[in-house]
Amino acid sequence: MTSVIVYNFLAPDALFQDCLEVSGCSPGELVLHQFPDGESYVRVMTECKGHAVVVLADLYQPDTKLLPLLFLLSTLKELGASKVGLVLPYLPYMRQDDRFKSGEAITSKTFAKLLSQYADWLITVDPHLHRYHSLDEIYSLETNVVSSAESLAEWIDQQVEKPLLIGPDSESEQWVSSVATAFQLPWQVLSKERFGDRDVQVSAPEVADYTDFTPVLVDDIISTGHTMLSAIQQLTDQGMRKAVCMGVHGVFAPGAEALLQSDLVAQVVTCNTVIHETNHIDIYPLLVNAIALQLSKDND
Repeated sequence: MTSVIVYNFLAPDALFQDCLEVSGCSPGELVLHQFPDGESYVRVMTECKGHAVVVLADLYQPDTKLLPLLFLLSTLKELGASKVGLVLPYLPYMRQDDRFKSGEAITSKTFAKLLSQYADWLITVDPHLHRYHSLDEIYSLETNVVSSAESLAEWIDQQVEKPLLIGPDSESEQWVSSVATAFQLPWQVLSKERFGDRDVQVSAPEVADYTDFTPVLVDDIISTGHTMLSAIQQLTDQGMRKAVCMGVHGVFAPGAEALLQSDLVAQVVTCNTVIHETNHIDIYPLLVNAIALQLSKDND
């Protein structure tokens, strides 16, 4: 089998090193540089002609990273890589999945078209699929979604006494239900009305039978924190314990961390898809396994 070259585009070194443990994988060297005028320079230093290639990439806060990533993927193709796979622990630009107001860009579709032009396959963790049932609706490359549900459920089972899982809005139901199912935990989902990016109102939960439980709010993305805090306030008003806030991807908009450092919050927990001090759940073994399976499939 021809060796698979793994290039690290701004991804955590721990994920890069874990990926190199996959049979047949070897490290590739890149030079990434930004000129004083803001333009990007990309150079592939390791010969890739005839080799399958895996690019591990961090696209958290994607706008300044996307162009150099596309330059890299395009260059790998031009240099003769037999296949180019892209691994994105966090897949951005999934929430704008409709035109909610006249004239809005449906950025999820445009972003998907861009990536699909330059890579052969994509592996990611729990993308925000709400109005889309599958990434295949907007991506034309091969996609593989890694689920964090069992990892989240294991952490809750080991760390939380008498958990009650709560989705802060209808979009979170898919994650809450899958996590709850793993260990047969009680759960419910609230409804939300949004008046602005940081102005939300959440429905009152029905927790009369769960006042001695620990509420665990579960969502795929923690961004501003306002939705979770609004839900927590409702839970506190009904006499529940301090809440655990859990998100797959902790993107944390400015001010979100301070907002969730509330006396009403016991702990904030995220996966290491976006590097942050709240990372308590290691998703890298699942990603590495998905990469190994994809490479094995490509080699058949």
